[in-house]
Amino acid sequence: MKVERISEHVWSLSTWVIIPIHVWAVAEKDGITLVDAGISMMSKGIIAFAEKTLGKPVRRIVLTHGHSDHTGAISKLLAKYPDAGVWAHEIEIPYMEGRMAYPGRKKAQQSVQPGLAQPIAGSADGETTRIGGLSVHLTPGHSPGHVVYYHEQDGVMLAGDLFTSKKGRLKKPMPMFTADMAEAVRSSEIVRKLRPKRLEVCHGNSVLNPADQLDAYQKSQRLDAGKGVSLPR
Repeated sequence: MKVERISEHVWSLSTWVIIPIHVWAVAEKDGITLVDAGISMMSKGIIAFAEKTLGKPVRRIVLTHGHSDHTGAISKLLAKYPDAGVWAHEIEIPYMEGRMAYPGRKKAQQSVQPGLAQPIAGSADGETTRIGGLSVHLTPGHSPGHVVYYHEQDGVMLAGDLFTSKKGRLKKPMPMFTADMAEAVRSSEIVRKLRPKRLEVCHGNSVLNPADQLDAYQKSQRLDAGKGVSLPR
């Protein structure tokens, strides 16, 4: 597992299985907030990082969404840290618990045990709550209850699958796994609102000052989608 400190409080932990897969560890006073839980094989590396590098336990696991490449290590992590809580947006929970099929999928699939995740409640402006040192913002499209987490003190946005990236440039999320691409592109406005110094994605590399790229990103997606995508202007 590759470990990279990306800011004062945030580390990126990643592996490569056909594509890169990143999760993020946020150092808190009481332990670690883990953003996403990757795939099962990452659990050993996450635990080793927590124990040997930070010397702190995982206190909470917060999910950007419930796809299996973001939830795979949860059960092994909870076996090590049974008091850790798990959170996901309330909209996302019935999909990841297997009670509803994700849009575009033929059947429902369970990626998280029912009742395990605590719901993050929504609000009219899209900002939901704070968990540890992170603010939570609803950014649907890739999945119905996708969220991003923002570490205000460090200026780092942990964006899950809201984007992919290549060579430091914003790219759209993977189409075959994205429920509503037009909505995902509209959700990219969160970058303009918060203007993070650094944006991290699960599948790709870091993007610095991503708001500077947002107009070009949205324009390119509008052209890709033809004439039918309604985007903010």
